[in-house]
Amino acid sequence: MNVILKSTIKGLGKAFEVVKVRDGYGRNWLLPQGLAVIATTGNLKSLETEKRRQAKRDADRKSEAETLATKLGSMSLTVSVRVHDGDKLYGTVGAPEVQAKLAEAGVQIDKTAILLDEPINALGVFHVPVKLHPEVEAKVKVWVVKQAG
Repeated sequence: MNVILKSTIKGLGKAFEVVKVRDGYGRNWLLPQGLAVIATTGNLKSLETEKRRQAKRDADRKSEAETLATKLGSMSLTVSVRVHDGDKLYGTVGAPEVQAKLAEAGVQIDKTAILLDEPINALGVFHVPVKLHPEVEAKVKVWVVKQAG
């Protein structure tokens, strides 16, 4: 039985692919769960239409991400932290702090998009990568400075 997958299924295929599956698996699992539709000529035509729509949406998202990446590349954020003797930070500066500073600057980004391998634990200037799209990544300059007072 040939079916068109509606979403990516690990070990079977990606969304909008036509795959051959056993009749029982298709009838008893994929179709009732809404994960696939039977590959008829009408469904194949609608598949092509949906692929074009999806490609346009992806292109639009990528162009938006590139625009935002340009904006983020020119941004400079300042995070004030408490320090003790020897300019050692009391805590660390992580993705939530960077996300909050970006929100103050008017940019809403999910904290999972901020790609810090490990939290910042020193004073200085850091370039923090932000994943905006699977193909677009920006770097935000983050200044970690001593809190006044």
